[in-house]
Order: sequence, then structure tokens, then C-alpha cells
Amino acid sequence: MLHRLIKQTVEIQSFYNLFIECGFKFTTDSRAINDGCIFFALKGESFNGNEFATKALEQGAHFAVVDENVGDDERLIHVDDVLQFMQQVATFHRRCYDIPVIAICGSNGKTTTKNLLYEVLAKKYTTHYTSGNFNNHIGVPITLLQMPQDAELAIVELGTNSPGEIAALCQITQPTAGLITNIGKEHLEGFGTLEAVAKEESEIYHYLLKNNGRAFVNADDEWLVRMSRALENKINYSKSNLTIDSLVPTLSFTYKDIAFTSPLMGDYNLDNVLTAIAIGEHYGVSITDIRDAIAAYQPDNNRSQLIEKGSNTVLLDAYNANPSSMQVAIRNFAKMPQENKVLILGDMFEMGPTANQEHNELLQWSTSFGFTKIYTLGEHFASISQNSGISTLASMEELGKLITAANYTNTAFLIKGSRGMKMERTLDYL
Repeated sequence: MLHRLIKQTVEIQSFYNLFIECGFKFTTDSRAINDGCIFFALKGESFNGNEFATKALEQGAHFAVVDENVGDDERLIHVDDVLQFMQQVATFHRRCYDIPVIAICGSNGKTTTKNLLYEVLAKKYTTHYTSGNFNNHIGVPITLLQMPQDAELAIVELGTNSPGEIAALCQITQPTAGLITNIGKEHLEGFGTLEAVAKEESEIYHYLLKNNGRAFVNADDEWLVRMSRALENKINYSKSNLTIDSLVPTLSFTYKDIAFTSPLMGDYNLDNVLTAIAIGEHYGVSITDIRDAIAAYQPDNNRSQLIEKGSNTVLLDAYNANPSSMQVAIRNFAKMPQENKVLILGDMFEMGPTANQEHNELLQWSTSFGFTKIYTLGEHFASISQNSGISTLASMEELGKLITAANYTNTAFLIKGSRGMKMERTLDYL
């Protein structure tokens, strides 16, 4: 085993020298070949990059990493498994940097927290961070390999939908610090229970404990406080240090006699903002720079976007959804000042055998707020027996016709659902 490990290390080092010669240019997409890059021929259920390796070389790639016999071109680099090899190279690349690497895990709010934290830390450091939602076994190594030579700090988002993924991603990323945003009912199809979700997310704490890393812990979250008990190297933060002025339709609060504002909405986003403040302060960003960064951050990509449509106000939060994120969004939406409030909900995916039950419980709970109207879209919501105050539609077109016919004015809307539902399409009818 030792000899094999030494051999692998030498191979990675040799390849890394080629990576340097290629100017750290690489791609996993054969449609995005640029001259002099390295092409990693990844494969999955519906694609096989090996089939495009030769073409990639013809289009200008200097090397192609493959794990199938696709020819004898000397520029083809044969390995046992391209993805595993890319992960090893990514870890080697990460080890070349003696900088803080902050890993973000959790059920909800990872991407918003990551983006806020980037805005804050970029005030002082050349900061590299996860692009979009590149937070899985493919996206994380890509994020690390994209880290530029002048990076002074990195923020890496780690996602999971089945047991063991956080531990594996920690080994690839080797963070010096980390946090869990919260524990919620995410990917129950893969985990089954909330306790299983907590066990999976806690792997970041285990990694930090074993490697003398620092954890940032939201002391207002009972799950996180309990899970982090064994950690000595941690920094706790809490909303108790804030004077909250407003949670809806946008955030405003005072911290250390400094007035903060954010276009984000709700106490769940206040947690994300608070995390960025705590970590920013730890890494020496001035409180005024933190304030300015928080105020400047504009949510996009269907995440907590506040949109004005004539006399109507729309909260578009349709990037993803699970029961936990649905509940906090709906609870905060109910606090909106408008008298007329309308819910437009799409199915939640990856809920496993309890999917219909989770949708039913959420919907029945939602009716307790007395919303003007509730619209639902999707198979799971459609399978539930509903009352007259709820309209369940079979298609977006039918939903659009009903909304258009209602001719809403001076109304607040919450649009939320899993990414596959593409609930942002509802905007076309408002």
C-alpha cells in the first residue's frame, strides 16, 4: 500500500508539472476547448468524455486525460479513473497554497452565505470562491483547480445528497476553517431522516477537529450548538448582539453602533448575513467595509430576489426547496406588510417515500396564515386533497391563465419550488 501511494504521488507531481506548463488551463467540457488546455474526459450516466478526447486534441488541447482506450496519441494521458485522478490533482493544487480555506456546508443558505462572505472578504483579500453551485464531487475539484496563483483566501461550498459525501469533499478540499449553515429536511430521498442529515453535515466538524481547523458556529441554532460541543477551536456568534429594526421586506439592524441594511429578507437571511459578519471580523475586515459589502450584495439567480411588478411585490426564491426552507420562507413572507399575499408553490424534489406526506403537511400548515390565495404546481401537490382556497394546476400554462385572470394589484407574492420546477416562469404572468 505504501509503495502504491508513493507511485501515485509521483504520478500526480509529474502531471502537475504539465498542468503548470499549460498555464493551469483545463476543461471538462469538450465544447469549451481553448488552445493549450488540458481536457479531463469525465463520464457519467448520459455522457462519456473519452469519446471526445481525440477531437479535443485536434481543437487545441495539449493533453487529454482518459480512462478508456481511445487511441495511441502520446498526448493522451491514461489513468484508472479520470474523476478520481482530477480530484487528486485538485487536492495537490490546493496543498500548494498556505492560505485560509473556508468550507461551507448545511441544508439551506449555503450559496447565499458563500456569496455574502465573498463580498465581505474580497474587501481585504484576493478571494477565490465556488462559482454557481459547483459544490459536488465534480464541482469542488474544478473549483480548487481554478484557484489562481495570487489567491489569498478561498471559500468552497460543499454539498451532499447521500451519506459520505461531505467527508470525501473535506478530504479533497482540506479546509482550515468551516461552518454549517443549518440542519434541515434536505435530500430525504438519500438520507431518510433529519438525524441522518445532521450526521452527514457534522463530518465538517469531525474533519476540523482532527486537523486543528476552526469552526464558526451559529449559537442560536440548537442543532449546531449540540453538534459542535467537542470542538475547542471554534467561534460562536449570535443575533443577540444585534438590534433588529426590520426583517421584511428587507433587513436592517444595528451592530456595534453601526447601521446595517441588506436587500435580503427574513430572519433566515439574517443568519446568513450574521455569518458573513462574524467571519469577516475574524479575518480582520473592518466593520465599515463589512457593512458596505453587505449592503451592496444583490441576490440573483432566483435566490431571495425582491422584484417590483407594477403595484405588486414578488419574492422570487425558486432556486431550490425543501420542507425546512419552505417553512422559513413562508413564515417570513407572512410578515410582509401588504394586506393581500399570495403563495405560488412548486413541488419539492428528492423527498423520498414521504414526499406526499411532506407536501401535505406543508400545505396544511401554510393555510393557517390566512393568505389571500395559494397556488400549487406539481405531481406531489396534485396528489393531495385540498380545500377551496387552494388551486392546484397541471401545467405552468394553466397556472399562468389563472393568475392573469385574477388581475392582482397591490399584492405580495412568494414564488418558491425546487429548481426542476422552474417556478420563475410565473413572473411572465404577473
